[in-house]
Amino acid sequence: MTHIHIVSIFFRENILINENVLSTSYKFNVKKVVSCMSTCNFPVKITYPFDETMLHNGPPHDSNFGFSYAKRMIDVLNTAYSSQFGCTYTSVISANVFGPHDNFNLEEGHVLPGLMRRIHSAKENNTPLVVWGTGSPRRQFIYSLDLGRLFLWVLREYDEVVPIILSVGEEDEVSIKEAADMVVEAMDFKGEVVYDTSKSDGLFKKTASNAKLRKYLPDFEFTPIKQAIKETCDWYVANVETARK
Repeated sequence: MTHIHIVSIFFRENILINENVLSTSYKFNVKKVVSCMSTCNFPVKITYPFDETMLHNGPPHDSNFGFSYAKRMIDVLNTAYSSQFGCTYTSVISANVFGPHDNFNLEEGHVLPGLMRRIHSAKENNTPLVVWGTGSPRRQFIYSLDLGRLFLWVLREYDEVVPIILSVGEEDEVSIKEAADMVVEAMDFKGEVVYDTSKSDGLFKKTASNAKLRKYLPDFEFTPIKQAIKETCDWYVANVETARK
């Protein structure tokens, strides 16, 4: 299957999901719908930190072109349903999510659950931990339990149609190496750590501003990332046989 076919499938399937959910919600008079987007949906050429007003300011990265454009259409549909029918449909844009019950599949999972699975395997097989890339790219991570609390707040209190970014602040951004070191510590890995620099780093950073969130919730306390990583690692080790892999 060619790259262009994969892109078109991602676009078509996500567009259909968006429209089916919102049109059905309208048909059955659902009072409020909160849809999900991601920071990867923002333009590849952008100033940092980016905010909610910059979502449509250019094309996304080629690696998620079809998916990102389809996800952006959630915002377009929300605006259309609100303008035409007065619907309270909105969306949230989350940073990189991780936590218990994550997807630990090495092909489909994200960086932190992937590291946790690799370290567990390296400990069992007495092999080095291989981290893809140089470890220098920087990311914001949000604990799934914190995101869940924020989702409930959005559902109950946030009535804007315009999306809102749900993320830790710029000051909490960490490098992939720093994240890997925290997982190594949490899982008490004593083996060798190797960075495979033949693998792509991807975008160096995609720093999002949570200023809008802080305007609404200035006192919201995010779980410290070390604690969140430790809790997730402990959950994975305890549930390794049944975790999504």
